[in-house]
Amino acid sequence: MTSSTLENPLALDNQVCFALAIASRNVIALYRPILEPLGLTHPQYLVMLALWDENPRTLKGLGQTLCLESATLSPLLKRLETTGYVRRQRRAADERTLDITLTAQGTALRAVAETIPPRVVAALNLPLEELATLRDALHRVMAATA
Repeated sequence: MTSSTLENPLALDNQVCFALAIASRNVIALYRPILEPLGLTHPQYLVMLALWDENPRTLKGLGQTLCLESATLSPLLKRLETTGYVRRQRRAADERTLDITLTAQGTALRAVAETIPPRVVAALNLPLEELATLRDALHRVMAATA
């Protein structure tokens, strides 16, 4: 703790929640112009990242990975299907299970998407090691708040 935190623990600049909220909003804003030519929003990009990691996935599994409810995820997937990047299909053996599969177009998009992380790193203008440390700390925060 710093002396300013001890002096005024309610100061806005001392709040982790404020720093996380503003940093999150600003970083996501960096993605907007990069993702727009691909026809993706940031939440859709996260879905694609999860599918590039593991394809196919179930709706339930995708929701668990992204920490999203199906009511939030379903409209994203519907738009990605309209764009031609994914296919949603009920399992014949169990119609309660919805499989999400990348299309050829969605799979091909990965090559273009590989240029995104370096562009974001360049826009942030922070050392890669510092960003990795921040990411690791955020993963610990995510685990502590799950």
